[in-house]
Amino acid sequence: MRLLGRARELEAQGRSIVHLEIGEPDFPTPEPIVAAGHAALNSGQTHYTAAAGLPALRQAIADYYGQRYGLDLSPARVLVTPGASGALQLVFSTLLEPGDAVLLGDPSYPCYRQVLGLMGCQCVSAPLTAETDYRLTLEQARAAWVPGIKAVVVASPANPTGALMGLEELAALHDFCRSMGASLIVDEIYQGLTYDSVDATALALQAQDLYVINSFSKYFGMTGWRLGWLVGPEDAVQVMERLAQNLFIAANTPAQHAALAAFEIDTRGILEQRRQRFQQRRDRLYPALRGLGFEIPHSPSGAFYLYAGLPAGLGMDSMTFATGLLEEAGVAVTPGADFGDFRAAEHVRFAYTRDLADLDEAVCRMSGYLGAGG
Repeated sequence: MRLLGRARELEAQGRSIVHLEIGEPDFPTPEPIVAAGHAALNSGQTHYTAAAGLPALRQAIADYYGQRYGLDLSPARVLVTPGASGALQLVFSTLLEPGDAVLLGDPSYPCYRQVLGLMGCQCVSAPLTAETDYRLTLEQARAAWVPGIKAVVVASPANPTGALMGLEELAALHDFCRSMGASLIVDEIYQGLTYDSVDATALALQAQDLYVINSFSKYFGMTGWRLGWLVGPEDAVQVMERLAQNLFIAANTPAQHAALAAFEIDTRGILEQRRQRFQQRRDRLYPALRGLGFEIPHSPSGAFYLYAGLPAGLGMDSMTFATGLLEEAGVAVTPGADFGDFRAAEHVRFAYTRDLADLDEAVCRMSGYLGAGG
């Protein structure tokens, strides 16, 4: 965020900045969703909904899992939240007490740690490497385990690495968590943005004690609408509904009505076209970065990020590199320190949330910056 703020300052001074640091799709919200939002406002749909969300939206989400993944999901297990961030808070608050520990991969989404720290919980890190494609394996979970762990959080596709967890891996991890008296929480907010693998959900495990978090932000392009959802055991969802009543009252009402259009056939066609464009961007940026010397052993299978080791012999850490790249070349990227501690100073994250012309320009500018010695 500090680098983003500085990038905005430079733009205000007239500098051209290529933004590869922002984890937000550059596409506008699909028109059918916007139209549904307008219709909701025009018809006076501006009052509170039930804390668990519009019944029609909970049903639509359950139906979505049925249509796309062949699952029979009760809407009573679905709770609509103010973004995936709201879902995280509800799940953590339901499962954890101050002093409890949570196992996380390193690197991983930074807000996990911040929310857990705010709750007085401990974070236990399991170092993730390119050798396992940045996935938290059962062996790594066993090796990192300490007494007091009450939950494990994994993401698929993951931020910042784009890694996917296979269903067999998730099943093994879930069985292990159950044997240790811990809960498995799967963050699927980039679900749908997959490129070389079959799109899947952890709910396919048919485990009633699993917690899955999702969002309308990334795949559906509704970041500013602040709308997400969670799926959990029905009794736990009832607890989380009472928590939501006190923490949020309810999710945004017009956004919920708008989101009903996210599952329509026309919208799905738009989203599929955008997914293909993200894949084109990945396929353009991945080899270009490797050509500049960045270490990216595998092309990521999901999300819209490339987590890259700095070129050998660069002689600076990732924060210094990101700062210099912004100031001197006008390219904004995210340093690895945002995502954890393990080898963080050696890595940066590139978000391919810009069109191909911008990606080409960024590569050209980085080539010049690296050629000049940084």
